[in-house]
Amino acid sequence: MQKNIVVIAVGILSALYLLNPSAGLFELIPDNIPGIGNLDEATAVFLLLSCLRYFGIDIANIFRRKNGRDMVEKD
Repeated sequence: MQKNIVVIAVGILSALYLLNPSAGLFELIPDNIPGIGNLDEATAVFLLLSCLRYFGIDIANIFRRKNGRDMVEKD
């Protein structure tokens, strides 16, 4: 039960960070730093996807084919 609360809190915080309600005033790493500027957003996306996967919502594989075949065979 306590682990679920922590996962929910992390998911909400990462979603809020991605929505950016402060209009860019609060940034952990400024985006204009070359090479590492977007690492904080990438981390927030990773945390949000991980939280959703924890609760059974696997967004990362939403476009994967259900039958396992990559190509459609034509006769």
